[in-house]
Amino acid sequence: MRLVHGTALALAAAVIATSAIGAQQQAEAPDRKIAGGGITAPGWEGKIDAQAAKTGGTLKDSMFMAMGDMLHLTIGPAASYWNPKYTAAGNFTAKATFTEAKQVNDHPHPFGLFIGGSKLGTPDAALMYCVAYRDGSFLVRRFNGEVATTVTRKTPHAAVKKAATAADSVTQEVGWVVTADKAACVINGAEVISYPKSEIVGAGKLASTDGIVGIRTAHNLDLTITGFSITKQ
Repeated sequence: MRLVHGTALALAAAVIATSAIGAQQQAEAPDRKIAGGGITAPGWEGKIDAQAAKTGGTLKDSMFMAMGDMLHLTIGPAASYWNPKYTAAGNFTAKATFTEAKQVNDHPHPFGLFIGGSKLGTPDAALMYCVAYRDGSFLVRRFNGEVATTVTRKTPHAAVKKAATAADSVTQEVGWVVTADKAACVINGAEVISYPKSEIVGAGKLASTDGIVGIRTAHNLDLTITGFSITKQ
């Protein structure tokens, strides 16, 4: 009886574990494919995440276009986008205003800016991004090649706007302020987190906070971006 009882418990645990894994796998919708996609905004380049590429995704599965001074993004795979003319050094402020017309996914997905971009588009690329969610949270993460490191986990902050419903639009100004000794993520005019440069620059981190400033977006998002700028302090 003890053996039977133990076996039954083991089988039950296996079923629960399998169900949990299945639920987790179903939590993320697949990357959509936007017909006629690609980057048409002059000077801009991009790279989709490694996992999306491994499953056959390409940059042409998203649309990244310019409409006057506004960028319009209809995103399939998660990606980073950049224009080499937006390169910052020393003390600077970089920012852009993002508007998400509605929530396409069944849960909020983030968008924002990266700094310190180096060797972008190569296996040795590095960048660090701060992104906002429509549920009032932010996240900071770093890429070194295909390795993604969470610098600050998803965290609620009063400065990050919340959309009332999935059908409502939300606008977030996301930026970075870099000074001689630190880099701060600023959302809607408030510093939500800052880091001493000694913590974010070095082997296996950023080569420098100097570098290309660009856009970071999760998958399956519809965004417009205005006011993309870099100013020296």
